[in-house]
Amino acid sequence: MTLPSAPAPASASVPPLALRARATGGSPVRDILAVTARPEVINFAGGLPAPELFDREGVAAAFRHVLEETPGRALQYATTEGEPALRELLARRTAARGLPTDVDDLLVTTGSQQALSLLATALLDPGDTVLVEDPCYLAALQVFGLAGARVVAVPGDADGPDPEALADLVVRERPKLLYTVPTFQNPTGRTLPAERRAALASVAARHGLWIVEDDPYGELRYEGERVPWIAAHPDAGDRTVLLGSFSKVMAPGLRLGWLRAPAELRRACAVAKQAADLHTPTVNQLAAARYLAVSDLDAHVARVAAVYRERRDAMLAGLPRALPEGSVWNRPEGGMFLWARLPETYDTGALLPRVVQEDVAYVPGAPFHAGPPDRSTLRLCFVTQTPEEIGEGLRRLGRGLRGAV
Repeated sequence: MTLPSAPAPASASVPPLALRARATGGSPVRDILAVTARPEVINFAGGLPAPELFDREGVAAAFRHVLEETPGRALQYATTEGEPALRELLARRTAARGLPTDVDDLLVTTGSQQALSLLATALLDPGDTVLVEDPCYLAALQVFGLAGARVVAVPGDADGPDPEALADLVVRERPKLLYTVPTFQNPTGRTLPAERRAALASVAARHGLWIVEDDPYGELRYEGERVPWIAAHPDAGDRTVLLGSFSKVMAPGLRLGWLRAPAELRRACAVAKQAADLHTPTVNQLAAARYLAVSDLDAHVARVAAVYRERRDAMLAGLPRALPEGSVWNRPEGGMFLWARLPETYDTGALLPRVVQEDVAYVPGAPFHAGPPDRSTLRLCFVTQTPEEIGEGLRRLGRGLRGAV
């Protein structure tokens, strides 16, 4: 006699993703770039350095040297803090720009984006409050959101976050940190003047607050005088983390950044990095150190900045014809981005699909806001295309905006 077989057990569902993963979306810029990847699109959306300006020969020679002369070291594991030769050269560059720095003050990271993630791990518990500029760098908002932080925008003006508003928020919200890109900010291109930086440092000193000063664009100055880092202000020395990167001045594909921080926080970030990736790729660090030792990075940056200035000027020249009457925009003294505000009846997010049909793209301004968004704003990157391409792109943008209303 054959017994009936038991029914196969139903397949159980796997456990859900972590709440932070479910609650945090992707990057709107990355989503836009995926949609506009067609080669015929003139893309003002991405923050991409111009690839034709990379020092390909200099970087290739640096890699060849380290692989031929020190292959065992270049291809081996390394310390979490970073290669001493690279940190020594970074310390010298930082000190030469007015901020005394020792090798042990620095932690090399896999791009400055990782530095943000490490700081979030070291400083933030779920529910902690973070203060940010308004508008703010998108990927920073993503990092803080993934950490479970409550993100609050500091009201400000053309010179950046308002110090009095910051002080009020610190008292009311008890935040852990203020995040700022004070020089050629992403997305607005604005630069905080020295007086505003001093005022922010003073608030941090009086009320107890970390300042995370992100400086990926500061060397790309086209005009005007350099403004000292917040980290160099006497009130801020023991509470400011300075982030740097080679992505905009050497090559983003190297994924090399660094953070300068007080000892206790730097050690906590090193422990977080051990858990994340052990260390930044050794061969990339040694190649960058070799490049700094034998090449003139400052001269290379000056050449890049001269080209970028022409491209900025081409965009500024074409905007009056491209944007609708009543629009306003800034004139950045450096960096990669220009910020524009159209008349309030325009919604740049809703208009983007129509504009993309003209084979041109920008980033709508709304996602850059931690608070109520300004939907009439947009960000334009001016460094990736030639002046001729920028002119054509702005003509397409004008057609798209006119055809959408």
